Amino acid sequence: MSSTSSAATAPCGTTFASEGRPPRVPQPGQRNVLITSALPYVNNVPHLGNLIGAVLSADIYSRYCRLRGYNSVYICGTDEYGTATETKAIAEGVTPQQICDKYHAIHRDIYRWFGIDFDHFGRTTTPHQTRIAQDIFLRLHERNCLVKKTVDQPFCEHCKRFLADRYIIGTCPGCDSTSARGDQCDRCDKLLTPLELVDPRCKVCGKFDVVVKSSEHFFLDLPAIKDRLGAWLRKSTEEGEWSRNGVAIASAWVEGDLHERCITRDLKWGTPVPLEEYSDKVFYVWFDAPIGYISITANYTDEWEKWWKSPDNVELVQFMGKDNVPFHAVVFPASQIGADDGYTMVNHISTTEYLTYEGQKFSKTECVGVFGDKARDACIEPEIWRYYLSAIRPETSDTDFDWANFADRNNNELLKNLGNFVNRVLTFVNRHFEGAVAESTHELGESERTLIAEADKQMEVYHAAFKSKRLREALGAVMALSRAGNVYLQESQLWELVKKGGEEERCALVVRLAACLVALVALTVHPFMPQLTDKLGAQLNTTFEVYGTLEADFSEEWFRGLLPTPHRIGEVSPLFKNITPKQVEELRAKFGGKAVEAKKPKAKKGGGKKKGGNPTFVMDIRVGRVESAEAHESSDKLAVLRVDVGEEEARQVLAGVREYYSLEELRGRAVAVLVNLAPADLAGMQSCGMCLAAKFTPAGEPKDASVVRLVSPPADAAPGSLIRPQGAVDIANEAILTKKDISKVKLKVNTEHEVQFTFGSGKYTLAVDGCGPVLCPEAPSGSAVK
Repeated sequence: MSSTSSAATAPCGTTFASEGRPPRVPQPGQRNVLITSALPYVNNVPHLGNLIGAVLSADIYSRYCRLRGYNSVYICGTDEYGTATETKAIAEGVTPQQICDKYHAIHRDIYRWFGIDFDHFGRTTTPHQTRIAQDIFLRLHERNCLVKKTVDQPFCEHCKRFLADRYIIGTCPGCDSTSARGDQCDRCDKLLTPLELVDPRCKVCGKFDVVVKSSEHFFLDLPAIKDRLGAWLRKSTEEGEWSRNGVAIASAWVEGDLHERCITRDLKWGTPVPLEEYSDKVFYVWFDAPIGYISITANYTDEWEKWWKSPDNVELVQFMGKDNVPFHAVVFPASQIGADDGYTMVNHISTTEYLTYEGQKFSKTECVGVFGDKARDACIEPEIWRYYLSAIRPETSDTDFDWANFADRNNNELLKNLGNFVNRVLTFVNRHFEGAVAESTHELGESERTLIAEADKQMEVYHAAFKSKRLREALGAVMALSRAGNVYLQESQLWELVKKGGEEERCALVVRLAACLVALVALTVHPFMPQLTDKLGAQLNTTFEVYGTLEADFSEEWFRGLLPTPHRIGEVSPLFKNITPKQVEELRAKFGGKAVEAKKPKAKKGGGKKKGGNPTFVMDIRVGRVESAEAHESSDKLAVLRVDVGEEEARQVLAGVREYYSLEELRGRAVAVLVNLAPADLAGMQSCGMCLAAKFTPAGEPKDASVVRLVSPPADAAPGSLIRPQGAVDIANEAILTKKDISKVKLKVNTEHEVQFTFGSGKYTLAVDGCGPVLCPEAPSGSAVK
């Protein structure tokens, strides 16, 4: 740090701070750290969950590495090839390259505004990407790590091209909608394959000239690489710092029945396969995209091989959401191993669970949630967003963005804790010490020793948390420092001391240590809130060097040397603004959420009647398939399920069924899931839905010997299929329900073991259209279902 007469603060994110910095390359004897975050798909505008899941988390860690003086670089960029880009280009009547250029610029603007400081933010549509991806492919081919297989695919005779799922439209076999896509019907939510569509037509030309043809493709021979991949994975997870879910997902893949994985596609927009007889094919995005890390680094520096072909001299740290783990921890490493070219492989993987928005999924089309291009419309500084997202980072379980909690953390943690501490200290210096902080010869008292010990403790927590990529815990240590400062000011009775005669040296000591603690907070908060560091530097009248400033070992001498002596501070002003309840409601109204849904006119819960006289069914029940089942760490009754309900991502659902089902019985099981139930915290983990089950006492057993049996959807119903009452029933299931709401809905098992919705004298069997009724075969007639 250096003392200055003034310090200007640039708006966070006006440009990437890295622009203009010379490229870094690994240096002998230094800690060389290569940091990546999952490449965002180019034509998806990132929402808050995407930000904290990868890009923002990696930025926080990258800034910490610079504070420690590591020789680190942070690489990211847009993933631009694939079907989605071609489809978007067709929809907008432009070329795929134009789509990529447009959305790449949108991504850059969003990340600039949020203060993301990449060393290089690139893209995958570059000559380096083509050259490096083709080289890896050819090395795999030469080393017999690829196999060829023939695949049946839809083909448009008019366009003379194979069609990806999204390029086909036809009639849904479930609901007769004539606009179903080759992957899903939006009307009934049934998941489809292109070959299931009735009268399929090409989305590109609109003609019905769609036939099935065979096409030969290359598959990565994962079984042939399995042993080497498994040995690497065990070593990396044992020696590195991997998130628990990352280890679990990767291990399940590698230790399970590993199959060959197709790595080519019949598309035009992609990296071409470098074999003449396959010149009409490109690489599949999930083979191609991770190679983007390498090619983007090659665009950053001509000496890219020093980063990517130096496994003994470089640590590779990758940040991502857990849905990306199979590709980063299995497919990409397997490609590197098979290519046998000395590649640097991942040492540490930090993965997150999912972030929901006010109990719902983020949805651009439904205008639910805050997306990166709209965040600035909230008129809230980027630093506050960064703080809140870091504080609720879903590190071990799903978390929920909630506006009331957002305001509470801003008002109580930032404004009343950190902001209050800084303002009290610096205002006191201005009023009673003529704006100067001096050294003091006064002996340390008990409160001073306690403060220094607490600072030492929190710095130890801070460094350990960053080592394990527990960013939320590291932020907690920063806030603990400011809390300790407030306690110290209170215990020292600074305002009473200044009134007494002869206490000048004691008073100067308190001011000195408190001001140094402000400086320590300014340094440690930098990874999370870099603009706040600049603001604190301006008020302290110092410029914080953010490279190599933060010592690993805390000492009183180092701590007291954080500010020169004597030192004159700068102009003091409030750091944060209060967010009012009125603002919270306005923000909810602007960005959607539970509060907005609650204001919509709704039918009576549990089956109120509309003017037409039909009962109203308010439950949104979907067919689910249990992808994984694990034991809850602190509850013997709860199973932690990951359930595919036809959405982009599986849901975490906690079910109290471990007394009645083994985990093995649950895995792969079809279940009926209530998806519009408000997320709930169960034994410290969030549950985003409820598996329907009947509870009953078997005949001849005492009343306290009740059992629970899960409801079973039709065997051929796809995940995501809607389960609803048959007959004259109105469906109004848009609202988020509470437990009280669902207690009013009467579901029972009939004599045929079918689950029925009962209202008055009416009984309506729950079923999946075109597939049949929902059953609970083991439950006697009359059993209640919840």
